[in-house]
Amino acid sequence: MDNKRKALPYLTAFMSSIIFGLSFLFTKRALDVSSPITLVAFRFLIATIVMTALILFKVIKVNYKNKPLGWLFLLAMFEPVIYFIFETYGLQYTASSIGGLMISLIPIAVTILGVYFLKEKPTVKQVIFILTSVSGVALIGIMGSSGDTNNSLLGILLMFGAVMSAAFFTIISRKISNQFNAIEITYFMMITGAVCFNVISLFEHIINKNLSAYLEPLKSTTFLSSVFYLGILSSIIAYFLINFSLSKLEASKTTVFSNISTIVSIFAGVIFLRESFHLYHAVGSVLILLGVWGTSHYSR
Repeated sequence: MDNKRKALPYLTAFMSSIIFGLSFLFTKRALDVSSPITLVAFRFLIATIVMTALILFKVIKVNYKNKPLGWLFLLAMFEPVIYFIFETYGLQYTASSIGGLMISLIPIAVTILGVYFLKEKPTVKQVIFILTSVSGVALIGIMGSSGDTNNSLLGILLMFGAVMSAAFFTIISRKISNQFNAIEITYFMMITGAVCFNVISLFEHIINKNLSAYLEPLKSTTFLSSVFYLGILSSIIAYFLINFSLSKLEASKTTVFSNISTIVSIFAGVIFLRESFHLYHAVGSVLILLGVWGTSHYSR
């Protein structure tokens, strides 16, 4: 029983990575009929509605009374709000290879910040395996977009902002996990994301004088199926799983699992979108899995 309890946070981290990996497939489908900000707005709106219904019917419980909501608000601003804004606009000004490389730096940023803010010092072997996993993501990203030269300093700075936002989210979630449970953290994130992104989306439509187009994507079954996956599985369930893992595991150990999403997204593209599979995909996947295994195995 004790071994099962120890294994559970690793399993939840792994499961969240699979869900996030498949989210790229649904995002691609939804973006055919929607702008990125509108998609994110409805994603978190659906998540908030579903979680609120579960709370009203007493399926899940939240209690924020006499708790440090300032930390929770700061966490939600880092992710999803700042992270998705920086990533969405950053990818418009950088090659996908550079974007993928920047995002793969999140485990390194978390490891460095974890030492300072959480006093979680990884072993030398763990650092080596974290770098191994990151190198796998970098290899796939660079080789997959070797001909793309659409880069700018602004795009790189925005992607760096996304990296740091995700890193600070991870650190804060780990830090406040003894005051809030995973459901309370996740619900607050969904509400904050829903409010912020819907305000941004509505503002964009008002500026462009096409407010009536705000609800236009809801007429598409492709958009609806995608936004329900992104809102329920990729937002509620995946963020709950990752917040649960962060309450049990060191931040650096948890975040390295996120690189598995790269492998899942590759195979989802090959199977469902008929995308090609190359040798560098296989080599990068092996490096990612080796890095994840080593980071988890060589703990203090």
